[in-house]
Amino acid sequence: MDSFAPPLDVAAAEDHLMRFLSVEGVTGSEARIAAAVSDALRKAGVPASAIRFDTAHKRIPVPTETGNLIVDLPGTRPGPRLLFATHLDTVPLCAGAKPRREGDRIVSDGTTALGGDNRTGCAILVVLAETLLKHNLPHPPITLLFTVREESGLHGARELDPVDLGGAVMCINVDGQDPNDLIIGAVGQENWEVEIIGKASHAGVAPEKGISASLVGAIGLAEAQREGWFGKVVKADGKGTSNVGIFGGKDGKAAGDATNVVTDYAFIKGEARSPTSAFATAIAQGFEGAFRRGREAVKDDQGEMAEMTFTHTPSYPPFNLDETAPVVRRATRAMTMLGLTPNYVFSNGGLDANWLDKHGVPTVTIGAGQAEIHTIKEYVNLPEFATGCRLALLLATIEDE
Repeated sequence: MDSFAPPLDVAAAEDHLMRFLSVEGVTGSEARIAAAVSDALRKAGVPASAIRFDTAHKRIPVPTETGNLIVDLPGTRPGPRLLFATHLDTVPLCAGAKPRREGDRIVSDGTTALGGDNRTGCAILVVLAETLLKHNLPHPPITLLFTVREESGLHGARELDPVDLGGAVMCINVDGQDPNDLIIGAVGQENWEVEIIGKASHAGVAPEKGISASLVGAIGLAEAQREGWFGKVVKADGKGTSNVGIFGGKDGKAAGDATNVVTDYAFIKGEARSPTSAFATAIAQGFEGAFRRGREAVKDDQGEMAEMTFTHTPSYPPFNLDETAPVVRRATRAMTMLGLTPNYVFSNGGLDANWLDKHGVPTVTIGAGQAEIHTIKEYVNLPEFATGCRLALLLATIEDE
């Protein structure tokens, strides 16, 4: 294994990781971590002129501090341009994280998540640039991409202008745990929401004069579950998953505000995922039909029903690379050279890779030690992190087939 391992200063790599873990940058508020990464790149020898930000944040529909960070490294040998990607943001549970080393792990203090997802990726891309420059390693032209708002909807990757990638022909995305795992595909997602307008009435004096929006929604969800559209979905024409995330009222409030009033408004929001866009849409439409039957089941004493508006929109597309795709072959070769056993994975969660593939850059995702993500038990496995660093370096420097 060591005979194929590119040079790596493990202590310096871990220092980068610890520093980035200490910088807050939850989704939508990435300015500080972007500045820290930019500073580290300049100290590593990357010219300031090679470091830039795009304007994706101006196209993202929710407030976002900064655009995607993009770095262009000229090649030292001919070859097609490679793209290495990761995301800057963490989930809100990482706010205030205090990383500390505990044996072969970096952990938090137990009150927050750590942010290894995805400060491991940030560190690896900085280590990649630093090591290439320090050792003058031969490599083709490389673009480094640090996206924003991955955790809240893959927005940075979605709003990316593909022209900013400089014609990259393939991408290695760093956003996983086990370096033996190679994510080559992922589900797509469709978001749906329903607004139900019922009719208020005194629940004790004249409940029959009201139309309960809560009951319409509850029956709709029960119908969706009965018909096999809720949770794990397996039908003759496809498979996927679904979930209800919000059942409430206006502006984040409860659906009702008193027990003696028939609820006149409810808002429900959920998602549908599938390996195919068509079946994700079919799941959403299954929920729509279920809510319409819920509407028909609840009437006042005059036979009136609630008003209902159901909408569904794609969130991100699915993708699935063949094992013979050039980027998969390159990753497989590099992993094998490091003594790893490639395990091809199709992910049930969305990644920036979904949108990068849609933008025309076939993308695989590699692991780098992040574990128990999005929980207060999150940690970084440092040996796996070091292996992820070596894998990225090898992917950048091996000769084309």
